[in-house]
Amino acid sequence: VMPAAWAALVVFLVKQFGLPPAAEAWLSSAPVVDAVTNLAALAAVYAFARWIEPHIPDWATRVLLGSARPPTYTQ
Repeated sequence: VMPAAWAALVVFLVKQFGLPPAAEAWLSSAPVVDAVTNLAALAAVYAFARWIEPHIPDWATRVLLGSARPPTYTQ
């Protein structure tokens, strides 16, 4: 929830005050638009795969995510 709240604040501030022209030009350039589009698609596919993971067989999880085991991290 907190990242979404911060993102909403940033969007609100940008809508209220705008961006410098150089920043607008950079953000609307083709490479940046392509990168943001690719990251958004990756996030959507990953979120969908994690959401559907408990409902599909292990082999399908391996196809979607590369492994049927959730990651483990050591401290």
